[in-house]
Amino acid sequence: MVITLLKESIIFAWQALVSNKLRTFLSLLGITIGIFAIITVFTIVDSLERNIKGSVQSLGDNVVFVMKWPWSFGPDYPWWKYMNRPVPIYSELPELQRKVKGAEVIGFRIGARKTLKHLNNAVENAIVSGWSFEYGKIKAFDISDGRYFREDEVEGGYNVVILGYTIAQGLFPNNENAIGKIIKVAGRNCKVIGLIKKEGESMLGNSMDNQAIVPYNFARLMMDVKSENSDPFIAAKAKPGVSNAQLKDEITGAMRTIRGLKPMADDNFALNETNLLSKNFDPLFDMVSIAGAIIGGFSILVGGFGIANIMFVSVRERTNIIGIQKSLGAKNFFILSQFLFEAVFLSLIGGIIGLVLIYLLTLAAHSVIDMEITLTRSNIILGLSVSVLIGIISGFIPAYGASQLDPVEAIRTN
Repeated sequence: MVITLLKESIIFAWQALVSNKLRTFLSLLGITIGIFAIITVFTIVDSLERNIKGSVQSLGDNVVFVMKWPWSFGPDYPWWKYMNRPVPIYSELPELQRKVKGAEVIGFRIGARKTLKHLNNAVENAIVSGWSFEYGKIKAFDISDGRYFREDEVEGGYNVVILGYTIAQGLFPNNENAIGKIIKVAGRNCKVIGLIKKEGESMLGNSMDNQAIVPYNFARLMMDVKSENSDPFIAAKAKPGVSNAQLKDEITGAMRTIRGLKPMADDNFALNETNLLSKNFDPLFDMVSIAGAIIGGFSILVGGFGIANIMFVSVRERTNIIGIQKSLGAKNFFILSQFLFEAVFLSLIGGIIGLVLIYLLTLAAHSVIDMEITLTRSNIILGLSVSVLIGIISGFIPAYGASQLDPVEAIRTN
């Protein structure tokens, strides 16, 4: 029975599409635009959230950062309280490593924008990062070719460098093997020992594609390590079983001791966690999602009225057929289900068209921006579910009206 209902409903729905193309097109357009608007917004928000969470995770899990400025957003940010704070310095690293027992590893990082050159090729304004050996155990990244620093290379300030994907492509554009080649970093000769796997664009601007990593003791020869412009920070990764709260308590006590702060004095450093970054973006994503849902909801509402209009017309045009079906023994439920399936089918067509347009949009986006925007399975299911729901809601009243027709009156109707 269900198969018969589906078959007849699809046939009648297709006939409705073909018999009056303009009316059907205008009616389905609302569903298509609505699904397109809602699912496009959700797809973009989901993709941005994945990108940001991936960027945050690349900073390290269970990591606390010792910095000058706290991570926070909003108009009430008291910047004047922090502007005279000192920046973290490398000499504080061994003291923290000795005092903080809850940390598995503690590392140091500085960075500045420099020019890199190889023969006639140059990459300007590249981020050159100076790492302690330990920071490589905290920061998540993959070496595609070559290797990471040896500990003696970092301590000795060897002139070696690991290149991000974009920088490597800029300096060696013809797929030339970069390992072992000598390049100039801020005018200093440097040997390439490793290449970082391509990561793509990052919403936080911390993609390794645009970075070149050198040992800290080499980086300090070309950077002002005590300047805020070098963005120095210390990163501490908690041991298994040690919470970030416990780690922060230990670091707070150690930093206050290292900097000789009096008991009543405020901290002159900030302890930041990666989850603070993602939490600060949540309200923005919620607002965008709500706005997209409202805009799409109005479009779907219009489309729902369009589907209902088609079904009322369809019931009127097929009144004779309904009367004959009922005189031959068709139950009210059969008639109701028939028109309800038809409404759902029409609504699904609009929803599927909207989803196809979104998929094509994601393909076009890949060719324009280097960031993964994906139409996920959950959003596809959501789009189809909304389409089915709109079909049921908009088709129920016409379908119910059809099921209640008197067979004798229906047959007499011209």
